[in-house]
Amino acid sequence: MIQIRNLCKTYGGAVDAPHALDDVSLDVADGDILGVIGMSGAGKSTLVRCLNLLERPTSGRIVVDGQDVTSLAGAELRSYRRRVAMVFQNFGLLAQKTVLANVCFPYLAATGRVTDQNRARALELLEMVGLAERADSYPSQLSGGQQQRVAIARALACEPDYILCDEATSALDPASTNTVLKLLRQINRDTGVTIIVITHSMGVVEKICRHVAVLEAGRVVERGSVADVFAAPRSQAAKVLLERVDWDA
Repeated sequence: MIQIRNLCKTYGGAVDAPHALDDVSLDVADGDILGVIGMSGAGKSTLVRCLNLLERPTSGRIVVDGQDVTSLAGAELRSYRRRVAMVFQNFGLLAQKTVLANVCFPYLAATGRVTDQNRARALELLEMVGLAERADSYPSQLSGGQQQRVAIARALACEPDYILCDEATSALDPASTNTVLKLLRQINRDTGVTIIVITHSMGVVEKICRHVAVLEAGRVVERGSVADVFAAPRSQAAKVLLERVDWDA
């Protein structure tokens, strides 16, 4: 379980520096698929970067499975990051490495080598995402949707407890988006991995998420089950994102 408590992130040392995150508190239950949604500048990407400690929070705590991870460093930080995989908007694949080598890269980064067992596991993961036959291809030879599926296979290589998806489908066409979302949903069902989906699209939330948190100006302005928020949005931000606003009024 992830427990985020009173998380703040500011940039710059001034007392009145703007808050990218402002007193954010959230719980993410094991096995859940949580959507974190908001318009540009709401703080979504800052939140996900704090969750994997690419950004250090200015204050507040992130507690994962009972451990406060906010100040981890060195080997403990590396161990934690292996449990929290990332899937990025721009795929993040290594252009000069084959698909198989990309999926094996987490093993290389963790231990300095890739074993036959690692390669066998990577091929299993490529089979899971429907791309085993493209193991010897290079990223440039794949479509955007295929590249994102390789990125998901790579994210699964270290058997993470959590997957953070930062606008993972925003660069994809609708058909590829649906393929990737179905894959993530199936992985969640098969493995129980907890998924946090950062997005600006209510359509993505509706298709895959069970719960949703709405961010506006760095604050959580609404949270709940997807069904409840979609049926009766309370915050202005949720109403705008759901297009429940009369623009001509």
